[in-house]
Amino acid sequence: MSKSNSDNHWLVRPKTIRLLWVTMAVVLALTVFAQLFIKVKGYVGVDSWFAFGAYYGFLSCVAMVLLAKLLGLFLKRSEQYYDEREDNA
Repeated sequence: MSKSNSDNHWLVRPKTIRLLWVTMAVVLALTVFAQLFIKVKGYVGVDSWFAFGAYYGFLSCVAMVLLAKLLGLFLKRSEQYYDEREDNA
């Protein structure tokens, strides 16, 4: 039995997802745009640069993804890892 889009939860509908992405992009743009009119007092110097929070957040996210990929290279096991242990026991 197939569910139509109207039967799905409102957060999984494609129209709602698109609306949420657009809304968040507009909020981010307005936040960065507001910094043109509101002076940000920095505590270490660089944090008072224009749109520092947006740049910092984006670069931090990229760094976390790259670190996770790097850790995955060292920590991953083959799909048959547990099967091999049972065969040797």
